Amino acid sequence: MTRDLMILVGIVSAALLSMPVYAAGSRRRNRDPLDVTDRGSFVLGSFARNWFYWLVRPLEQTALALRLGPLLFNLLGVGFGVLAGILFATGAPNPAGWAVLLGGVADVLDGRIARAQGVADDRGAFLDSTLDRFAEFATFVGLAVFFRSSEPVLVLVVAALGGSLLVSYARARGESVGVVCKLGVMQRAERLLALGFGAILDPTVSMWLGRPDGALLGGIVGLVALGTVGTAIYRTVWIARRLR
Repeated sequence: MTRDLMILVGIVSAALLSMPVYAAGSRRRNRDPLDVTDRGSFVLGSFARNWFYWLVRPLEQTALALRLGPLLFNLLGVGFGVLAGILFATGAPNPAGWAVLLGGVADVLDGRIARAQGVADDRGAFLDSTLDRFAEFATFVGLAVFFRSSEPVLVLVVAALGGSLLVSYARARGESVGVVCKLGVMQRAERLLALGFGAILDPTVSMWLGRPDGALLGGIVGLVALGTVGTAIYRTVWIARRLR
């Protein structure tokens, strides 16, 4: 087992062991005041999402104590997205995967800190969603460079990028005409988890399969492409039917 895989297994094991602790106290715990009621679905379910919010609460409380604003975490998200793109482009998928996941943590913290500080507004929501697209764009550009020698996978990277943008556009355009749609199986959280863990595991799994680096990650990119394009189509049809 490689060192990077051992680190990942250790972190995941510790996280899983914390789930019973969270579940044991969930009945005595009041409703999370920083959660939002109209949040979209999450493929792993609400328990996993709420558990993750509980897990990162020490980071959240530290940021509040230091009076760090949500914009800082918006910018950190972009920074990690750009860093992931650079690492992918230079042939380092494992650290790129960690950068993707850290960008996801920053993405979670910005909204929660904004609500905790009472500064959540339309400007913040606009910056949050727009800067997320910049982060994803940078990451996918790096993936395109990483897979530049494989035309089939490069097509999948472009499809995944386009699908990711279309998922967000369909939601934003629907909301602009009065229809809110947050349905689908490949929203931003799912994309970050798939690409992050796929990139971290890729060198080890590809080696086990006797394949060059990128074998696992290429398959993950294909799943992201299929899921995002499918979600964008589903949202388009769903919104259009409600506009009749």
